[in-house]
Amino acid sequence: MLTVNTTRPAGPAGRITRVETLMLGTAWRDFAYVRLHTDEGLTGVGEITHPYRPRETCALTEAMGHRHLIGADPFDTEEIWLRTYQGDFLRGGDIGGIVVSGVDQALHDLMGKALGVPVYRLTGGATRDRVRVYANGWYTGEREPEVFAAKAKETVARGYTALKFDPFGAGLHHLEKAELRRSVDLVAAVREAVGPDVDLFVEGHARFGTGTARQLVDALAPHEPGWFEEPLPWTLIERYAELRERAPFPISGGEHFHNRHEYKQLFATRAVDIVQPDLSMAGGFTELRKIAAEADTHGMTVAPHNSNSPLCTTASVHAVLGITNFQILETFDGLLEPYVFDAVKGALPVVDGHIELPTAPGLGIELVDEVFEEHPPSHRFWNMFAEGWEKRNRT
Repeated sequence: MLTVNTTRPAGPAGRITRVETLMLGTAWRDFAYVRLHTDEGLTGVGEITHPYRPRETCALTEAMGHRHLIGADPFDTEEIWLRTYQGDFLRGGDIGGIVVSGVDQALHDLMGKALGVPVYRLTGGATRDRVRVYANGWYTGEREPEVFAAKAKETVARGYTALKFDPFGAGLHHLEKAELRRSVDLVAAVREAVGPDVDLFVEGHARFGTGTARQLVDALAPHEPGWFEEPLPWTLIERYAELRERAPFPISGGEHFHNRHEYKQLFATRAVDIVQPDLSMAGGFTELRKIAAEADTHGMTVAPHNSNSPLCTTASVHAVLGITNFQILETFDGLLEPYVFDAVKGALPVVDGHIELPTAPGLGIELVDEVFEEHPPSHRFWNMFAEGWEKRNRT
């Protein structure tokens, strides 16, 4: 099981013959992708973006591809997942988790193309007619209440019914009183601007100490956030339950765990109300369904994290269609340059805060090499603990 089996008859996609990686530069970050080729002339794509280490995910993907993918049948997803995780001694972690996730996406893309059906038909079918999404990245600019309020109004006017944002600037561990007030004032300004019916999700980026997190829970309550995301470091996941007991709104988290094994403590401590696995970090389609099922047994809903490119957005739509305890999906697509959509041709668009049911075989996406050549990776560092990080390299 931990070696490539070439004795069984191959499925309709054939066998994998080549593993390829590509990187695309943007003002915000570099996006990275894997493309698998088979001897039946098919290609399957997946996203292997790391916020800071896309070169490393590309290098590991190619190395693991030679060890575990060449000659493999793309339909053997469970076996390939085990081989790349256990057989490569990954032991979890971000780079390996992203590689396994992107490869799994590409395998499902190949299966869907070989069978002529959208990927969601292979992962539980559809339990809804369209997928509701929320906007992130909309608040790039000056960290002032009137600026956030105006940008929130603009975003809602484009059809979004839910917004997420981090109002806390470069704050880490502790916020001085003036900075805490300023952060909460930003939330208040956005709430007043969009009214009571728009969902507002407040992002903590896993960086506060327990005392400050308790203060923020109390201060945010009047503004009725839909959730407070990662108020504490994920290394303190056992302390999350204390905030859940205090907060009159949901606590969410989980994006930094890369498979069901890493999620074990989150579930054991009932750390969150809403689980946020990322399809490009938590193990791809194969693992996401298992994490969602475990969340369901704990009465938790699933709102996948997705700070990646439109490829991951599209793949995530396929993934959540069959998840019965799905709540809402994140998207940064409105932040990105138009050429990103040219590079990942076929990505599903957001219309009135939703994404419609996919119809194309596989993921329905092809990577356009010419666009990648025109926009090489920049290898810029985006430091979210520096002043002005929320501008995301756009000044």
